[in-house]
Amino acid sequence: MRAFMRRPPLSNDFSWSKSRHEKFSECLRAYYLYYYRSWGGWEADAPRDVRELYVLKKLGNRYTWAGSVVHESIKDVLLDWRAGRKVDPAVVEARTRKLMQDDFRHSRAKNYWSQKYRKQFTGLVEHEYGEPVPDEAWKQNWETVRSALAWFFSSRWKDLALSLKPEQWLEVDAGFDFAHFTLDGLKVFAIPDFAFVDADGTPVVVDWKTGKARDGYDEQVLGYALYVAQRYRFPVEKVRASLVYLNEGKEQDVTVDPEAMASFRKHFDESVAKMRALLKDPATNTPLDASAFPPTDNLASCARCVFRRPCGREGAAAEVLRPQQVA
Repeated sequence: MRAFMRRPPLSNDFSWSKSRHEKFSECLRAYYLYYYRSWGGWEADAPRDVRELYVLKKLGNRYTWAGSVVHESIKDVLLDWRAGRKVDPAVVEARTRKLMQDDFRHSRAKNYWSQKYRKQFTGLVEHEYGEPVPDEAWKQNWETVRSALAWFFSSRWKDLALSLKPEQWLEVDAGFDFAHFTLDGLKVFAIPDFAFVDADGTPVVVDWKTGKARDGYDEQVLGYALYVAQRYRFPVEKVRASLVYLNEGKEQDVTVDPEAMASFRKHFDESVAKMRALLKDPATNTPLDASAFPPTDNLASCARCVFRRPCGREGAAAEVLRPQQVA
């Protein structure tokens, strides 16, 4: 009988991503809880408070949930087209609606505390904190998903994907375990939703969006351009990047040139330096004491935060949310 081999413990290595930068910028306490204090919360013998933080960090809100469902559905469609399988939009819509109904029931029952679920979804912060969301708001969430999928199927992206030869496909949302590149020896996570080589040999990276345009999206896709350039050995200035706003039916090209890449690099260097300044030991990614990570003074951020209870801000967050819910 082969001897049982205990897997080595996971190492909490320092890395960088757009989402990590955003958490760091919004609230240092939430950043600390998300990336450090909750580490190991998946283990069966994890301390109760660490387990709580780990479960909470996995929760989303109804807006991010809608976006992730759209991304998953489009990913499945693209993978079917790449494999030569036919896709019926009505079947995709029905399957997606059923998935969201199952997600909703799972979250409303708070089953995320006692059982595993599909990797892309655990639960919703609205259910965890008992936010009184009107039925119409939940219906609008589905409408956001439905309309995004409807536009996608009627857009040029369907014909473009179906026209691609096997060797032109590069990436279809590879997932967090795989999509990263290195910059100054540091792992940088970048997960393009879709990447391919155009008919003229130009590599293209695409990011689907279900919300409205906001600051930071350009630099996000510049990271995707760096990832594709490094992984597939293209000159980065040859990569074309595009933001596609599914619910608005708009597309925005993002310039990938030396000036844009210099801006990305400056943003990256400054962000990494600030994060590392709060490490006691950068070599082991050991943070300073929790006191070095104070909570934000912006209670509107607390009202969106999954850590409002362990952070002691649940009551203050409820006061911020109440006028919005009455309105």
